Amino acid sequence: MIERPLYLQELINFKEKDLIKIVTGIRRCGKSTLFDLYAEYLLTQGVNKKQIIRINLEDFEFNELKTYEDLYNYAASKLKKEETNYVFIDEVQKITDFQKACDSLYIKKNVDLYITGSNSKLLSGELATLLSGRYIEIKMFPLSFKEYISYVGKSDISKKYIDYITKSSFPYTLKLDNPKEIRMYLDGLYNTVIVNDIAERKDIKDIGMLKDVIKFMFDNVGNICSSTSIANTMTSNGRKISVPTIEKYLEALVESFVLYKVPRYDIKGKNYLTTGSKYYLSDIGLRYYLLGSKNADEGHILENVVYLELLRRGYEVYIGKNDDNEVDFVTINEKGTEYYQVSYTVKEEKTLKRELKTLDNINDHNSKFLLTTDYTPYTSHNGIKQINVFDWLLDDY
Repeated sequence: MIERPLYLQELINFKEKDLIKIVTGIRRCGKSTLFDLYAEYLLTQGVNKKQIIRINLEDFEFNELKTYEDLYNYAASKLKKEETNYVFIDEVQKITDFQKACDSLYIKKNVDLYITGSNSKLLSGELATLLSGRYIEIKMFPLSFKEYISYVGKSDISKKYIDYITKSSFPYTLKLDNPKEIRMYLDGLYNTVIVNDIAERKDIKDIGMLKDVIKFMFDNVGNICSSTSIANTMTSNGRKISVPTIEKYLEALVESFVLYKVPRYDIKGKNYLTTGSKYYLSDIGLRYYLLGSKNADEGHILENVVYLELLRRGYEVYIGKNDDNEVDFVTINEKGTEYYQVSYTVKEEKTLKRELKTLDNINDHNSKFLLTTDYTPYTSHNGIKQINVFDWLLDDY
C-alpha cells in the first residue's frame, strides 16, 4: 500500500473523538486504502481485530445491504458491548437515507465511526442538518506530487513531473507496468466510475453528449468558462446543447469531484464575483488519456497541479481580479491572504515582466509568489518570491 501520511495523521488525531470522521473525494483516490492503513495502525496500538468492523458497499460481499435499516442492523450485530468499536463504511452514499444509520451508530457510546463518500452532496441536505456540529470532513485527493515522488524516487524530477501528469495521479496506476496497462485502467475508471455513475445518478440518457461536455471541459482546463459560453461554443461546433443541460452536467461533474469550480474574487473590492469561473481537474492524467497531448497548454496544466496542492494545504482558493489584471490564485486561510502567479517559464524577459506586473499592481502587504519550472537561485522581485515549482510542491512553503 502507498503511504498517505497526512491523511492518516488526521484520522489518528481524531481517534475516539466524539465526531463522525467523513473522508470525501473522487472514487479510486485511495479512501479505502486509507482505512486499511488506519486499521493497521489500530492493531499496532493494541486494538483487537474483532473491534474493527469494515463495510465496503462497493464489495459484492455486502450486496444484500439495500436499506439504511440493513446497514444499521449489520453493523450493530458486529459490535462488542464492553469495548470501543471502530466502524468503517466505504461509499456510504450507495444506501438511500444512510444518514439515519450513521446517526444511530454515532450515538452509541462504544462506536467510533468513519465513513467515505464520492459525492460532495454527501455533506448537504439532511445529513448536514442531522449531524450538524458532529462530524469532521477530511478532503482526499489523488496522489500529490510529493506522495508520487516518495514512491518513485527523486532522481530526474522534471521527467518524473511529466510522468506524474501524463500517467495519472490515481494511486493504483503506480502498480501498473506500462502505458498500455495504465490506459486500460483509466479507460475503465472513466467509463464506469465517471461516465456511468454520473449518468445513473443524474438520469442522463444522452451519454454521447455527456462525454462531449467532459471532453470540452478537459480541453479547457484553466480557461474562464460560463455555461452560456460552453453551450454556444459546442453548438457552433455542431453539438447543439442548452444552457440548463450544460449546468446539469457541470454540477454532476463537480459533485463527483471530477471537476473543481474556482470562483473569482475582486481583490480591490474584496468581494466574491458570480461570473467568470474556471474549472480544474482532479487528475490531469485523465485529460491525457482522453485527449492525448492535443492542445495541451503546459501552463494551465501546471496551474491545475498547483491548484490541487493549495487545496491539500487547506486554503480557500479563488481566481483573482485586480482591475483588468487576472491573478492566478488568491488563497485565504486562518493566517491571512496570499497571491500566486503560475507560469511554466519566465526565461523571456517580457514574460517575467508581465507576470510580475500582475502581482506588483496589488496594493497590499500580503505575501506574493511566482511559481515556475525554471531552476534559478532564490529570487525576490520587490518582495515577490520567485520559487521553483517542484521545490514548492515537495516542501511546505
